[in-house]
Amino acid sequence: MNFIQTNIPDVIIIEPAVFGDERGYFSETFRQDKLDAFLGFSVGFVQDNESKSGYGVLRGLHYQLPPAAQTKLVRVIKGKVLDVAVDIRKGSPTFGQYVAVELSEQNKRQMFVPRGFAHGFVVLAEETIFAYKVDNYYSPDNDRGIAFNDKTLAIDWQVSQDNLQLSTKDTLQPNLDKAELFDFRCNLYA
Repeated sequence: MNFIQTNIPDVIIIEPAVFGDERGYFSETFRQDKLDAFLGFSVGFVQDNESKSGYGVLRGLHYQLPPAAQTKLVRVIKGKVLDVAVDIRKGSPTFGQYVAVELSEQNKRQMFVPRGFAHGFVVLAEETIFAYKVDNYYSPDNDRGIAFNDKTLAIDWQVSQDNLQLSTKDTLQPNLDKAELFDFRCNLYA
């Protein structure tokens, strides 16, 4: 596995080794020991989730507040997405900045999204199966979001507004300046 630092050091791109021949391919998609060694601490994933979506579906920007904050390890099984992680830790040197990475069945890349980040993705293929691990269970009481089209974030989702498909929930999220956020000084993994 290859671990790649992004412009926000806490967000990591993971490229698993892929071994292929005429029969297909094999890849270890997750190794707890290698992730722990790279991070310097252990993230205990407790649940795997999967979604299927068509072109233009945008899911996000979502997060959960403590004590239900979540780390995510996301990947695409089929299709292609633009995956986005936004730093929402007040006081962070990268507060309000984001990482946007194309994840696809071809590149097999994954993105490690730590606690303290809002996460979302838009589907760039006709059909996409998206899978991710989380280290905390879903908590409706702690579920929050940020507007995908917040002008201060200026995320280029690579799909025209007319072609986006959003849930009602995602059309009603507040801008970053009105959202409940994390404190950078707080240890979210304690």
